Amino acid sequence: MGKIMKPGKVVLVLRGKYAGRKALVVKAQDEGGADRSYPHAIIAGIDKYPLKVTKSMGKKKQEKRNKLKPFVKVVSYSHLLPTRYSVDVAFDKANINKVIHLLTFFSVYLLTFKLTAGVAEDP
Repeated sequence: MGKIMKPGKVVLVLRGKYAGRKALVVKAQDEGGADRSYPHAIIAGIDKYPLKVTKSMGKKKQEKRNKLKPFVKVVSYSHLLPTRYSVDVAFDKANINKVIHLLTFFSVYLLTFKLTAGVAEDP
């Protein structure tokens, strides 16, 4: 059977902060890795969509309602629903690798910070 989660595949996020949001698969890991033993994907999507704008609104309000809020996240396959749509977009590997490095660095940093914050120091 072929791979379902390929780069450029449109997915719906089912769980977490971005539940119900549409996203694109940037990079897929079918076998997992050293830090995550489960199949997962790096996705990029839209957290906040633009709102409706009318003529009667002021320029400032129109600009505020036209803004997008993107997100990039590592998500398990079990929290993604692939759609039948895919987008033919060429992703720059250098940028993807930089994002992956930053995500792994911050996840390790936050984990060590949480572990050390819970330990009380002796006076």
